[in-house]
Amino acid sequence: MDWLLTPVSAGYLEWLEQFIDDWFFVFALAFLGFEFIRYAIYKKLSWTLVGDTLTNYVTLAFFIGLTILFLGAFYIATFYYAFQFAIFEIEINWATVLICIVLADLAYYWEHRFMHRVNLAWATHTVHHSSPFFNISVAYRFGPMDSFWPVFFHLPLVILGFNPIVVLFAEVVVQVYQTALHTESIRKLPRPIEWIMNTPSHHRVHHGSNTKYLDKNYAGIFIIWDRMFGTFEEEQEEVVYGLTQPINSINPFVAFFHGFYRLTLETWRMKGLGNKFGVLFGPPGWQPKKSPSQNNSVD
Repeated sequence: MDWLLTPVSAGYLEWLEQFIDDWFFVFALAFLGFEFIRYAIYKKLSWTLVGDTLTNYVTLAFFIGLTILFLGAFYIATFYYAFQFAIFEIEINWATVLICIVLADLAYYWEHRFMHRVNLAWATHTVHHSSPFFNISVAYRFGPMDSFWPVFFHLPLVILGFNPIVVLFAEVVVQVYQTALHTESIRKLPRPIEWIMNTPSHHRVHHGSNTKYLDKNYAGIFIIWDRMFGTFEEEQEEVVYGLTQPINSINPFVAFFHGFYRLTLETWRMKGLGNKFGVLFGPPGWQPKKSPSQNNSVD
């Protein structure tokens, strides 16, 4: 176990982060080919599926473009500025890297839950959930502000004393693990794994628009967070993928911007400044409470 205390250079972690991210993307493309063969065997292959898959990668290109132009610099600068005020000086070794991955996974759980329960954040995350299909390409379906919200949930790790490179590496590990869960090809795994780890079965539930599946299974790597915080749901009935209000489009511009378009319309139509803020910061479907006189009114 001495290897756990072996020092690791920030430069090596940076290289490893890029290596994992790049080569998993190559693997994901190859796996998508396997999934398309599976679709063909089950006679589920269609032009709509092909178009939706292309849309997934176009939204990825839009997301990368926005991140490079605007959000990436904000993310990195925020981390390095905060690192000056770190509480502890945490060494970089494999033990601290593993600890950071676990903590980053916990941070991801709360980030993910926030993005589902606050309309302003859901407006970007809804892009990821808008596909009516579920394959590994859906993992690359990003919204315009998807690299903005995570910084606030992982910033405490930097302030605690983890090097920004370690935190970024941990985030990539969590994200790559999540990417691998987007498949129907793998059914349920042995019970001990299903109990502790997030699995394709658990993540299928998360992408379901079924009433019992809404706002469940936010986990990244460890499903135990959902079990601990009361958001776990087992896959039982067949999953209906997508949104409760489908976008019914494979146009990448519609997919990428529909969340903010819907939020803008809903906010504009809501009467009263306080209620407008309720729409922005309340959960999806938020409505102002009716006064007792309204409840008792007779039409």
